Amino acid sequence: MGHQRLVVIGGDAAGMSAASQARRFKGPEELEIVAFERSHFASYSACGIPYWVGGDVRERDDLIARTPEEHRARDIDLRMRTEVTELDTAGQRVRSRDLESGAESWTGFDKLVIATGARPVRPRLPGIDAPGVHGIQTLDDGQALLNTLDRTEGRRAVVVGAGYIGVEMAEALLNHGFDVTVVNRGAQPMATLDPDMGRLVHVAMDGLGITTVDDAEVTKILTGPDGRVRAVATEDAEYPADVVVLGIGVEPETALAREAGLPLGSYGGLLTDLAMRVRGHENIWAGGDCVEVLDLVSGSERHVPLGTHANKHGQVIGAGVGGGYAIFPGVVGTAVSKVCDLEIARTGLREKDAHEVGLRFVTATIESTSRAGYYPGAAPMTVKMLAEHRTGRLLGVQIVGREGAAKRVDIAAVALTAGMTVEQMTALDLGYAPPFSPVWDPVLVAARKAVAAVREAG
Repeated sequence: MGHQRLVVIGGDAAGMSAASQARRFKGPEELEIVAFERSHFASYSACGIPYWVGGDVRERDDLIARTPEEHRARDIDLRMRTEVTELDTAGQRVRSRDLESGAESWTGFDKLVIATGARPVRPRLPGIDAPGVHGIQTLDDGQALLNTLDRTEGRRAVVVGAGYIGVEMAEALLNHGFDVTVVNRGAQPMATLDPDMGRLVHVAMDGLGITTVDDAEVTKILTGPDGRVRAVATEDAEYPADVVVLGIGVEPETALAREAGLPLGSYGGLLTDLAMRVRGHENIWAGGDCVEVLDLVSGSERHVPLGTHANKHGQVIGAGVGGGYAIFPGVVGTAVSKVCDLEIARTGLREKDAHEVGLRFVTATIESTSRAGYYPGAAPMTVKMLAEHRTGRLLGVQIVGREGAAKRVDIAAVALTAGMTVEQMTALDLGYAPPFSPVWDPVLVAARKAVAAVREAG
């Protein structure tokens, strides 16, 4: 084998865990590792940005898992502020540009990891690039937003989009003393939930003093005489704004891969095999927010940009690059979030997803409490469950409630991964004591109701 070079494009979760894991398998004399990162930061938690902006996390650097120096100490040649501009798969080389000096160069590779991440969706609207309009993707973005919040006289904020980032940023802005309006294209906030569960989120956000405007498509961003943002306009209204945060979601950053002719899925993400190798390419791997993954419940590919998956992908890729063996079997689609003290959780399929792949199903929705009803601090929670028609196989769970709601979804995530039926779930031996749950855990109450619904429908 002799000496080989691994090139990594992208220095965050997937890319740097792949590099670190490969280094555990092979020392610098066997494998040279060169990584390119175009921003000022590598190996940081993007998921933590709303909490840093909101003040729950004190310092920006608390979000950095490993500094470039720490990577270099492990013989990983991490080149910051360097963007890969071209990928030549036949010639096994990448062209990069130093963003400070503008200097360009080619670097050859024996093995390549593509971890280019995702980019925020930025609709082409008039005024979208005005000062005071912020996307939240990188630490640089977070810093820019904080600078604006500190400088802004007015206290009116508009968040565009009501997904995870939208609701988390609404809370962060509330913490800064802003009046917050969330403008949402969908019928309810949190489109990752069914509308009946999203409605609960809407009601709770109202209770927190956040104004949520649904079924509202932003048409333009209006600016004042100074060129700064002054309002967000929809077809029939204007919402005054001293600061605007875009929380519309992300799409895979795969322009390089597309130009190089690598296989992309219907969401624009790279397609890989179970070992995270790019399909049809022996020496190229890909992971993180730029890939599509198998949804174990529906059997189709999805784009699920989450740090948990990115880190797992990196571990799997690093093992493969280093000559070990690991696979990433897929996801069930678990995600949790919060807005103030409201916890939002989901795993598996929504009604819409089940319809799309042709699954017939029944639903069951129950209200329960986080602890025994008589125990102090017991708070209500709503659990919705989807089960397959006739078979009773669990298809999905959504939970909205106060403390203790979010992590309960993990029970359902395990059941989905194991392919359990709702009937099998009712026999699960879950931990019980009054401070932690009622005698029947809310997830099991929902499972019992789902069993009855399956019987009735069958």
